[in-house]
Amino acid sequence: MATNPRNITWHPSLSHTERTTLRHQPGLTIWLTGLSASGKSTIAIALEQHLLQHSLAAYRLDGDNIRFGLNSDLGFSPADRTENIRRIAEVAKLFADSATIAITSFISPYKKDREVARSVHEKEGLAFVEVWVDVSVEEAERRDPKGLYKKARAGVIKEFTGISAPYEEPEHAEIVIRSKETSVEEAVVQICKYLEEKGLLKLGRKVGDESAKEGGQEASEMREKLTAAYAQ
Repeated sequence: MATNPRNITWHPSLSHTERTTLRHQPGLTIWLTGLSASGKSTIAIALEQHLLQHSLAAYRLDGDNIRFGLNSDLGFSPADRTENIRRIAEVAKLFADSATIAITSFISPYKKDREVARSVHEKEGLAFVEVWVDVSVEEAERRDPKGLYKKARAGVIKEFTGISAPYEEPEHAEIVIRSKETSVEEAVVQICKYLEEKGLLKLGRKVGDESAKEGGQEASEMREKLTAAYAQ
């Protein structure tokens, strides 16, 4: 008789199809990858707001924010970067399985790690959409809203992606956003258009007119602040 050395048992629950049917929306993961200062987080914030305003449950998982809690024990060595992505891929999968749209914004520099993130979704029959927010190192360094590239050049920050650590560009991303030539609003439209064309979601009516106006105004103000920060 086979033994279970960890003494754990998988407990089956509702199927993804049942959750999708009951919640009247699909679950999937939209995985934004790109250099620091490429605009990943700005786009992810705007996308989350846009989907929520269309009555779709969505949640953003941010590369910096996650290191304040779940991944606070990890650094930036290759091994820690891989573990960082492994964990967030599993978390995103749970969101997607719950019929929620998970939006992740992580540098995720290694191809093999992004493929692992994709595979944990696909083996469960969950959609995974890779979005490469493409920007040159020169443009990202020119923006440098947090001053990280300057510190990396000075040797203060070690293993910084694009300077002293590699970024392996995606070869088969479903969506490529040319950050320098594309506004935040245009990026959101590009992503949503792809999702609708592929039948992954259908944008419903916005939340009531008044709340939609208020939400739209708040979203616009936040996007303006974030866009200004990245333009510095």
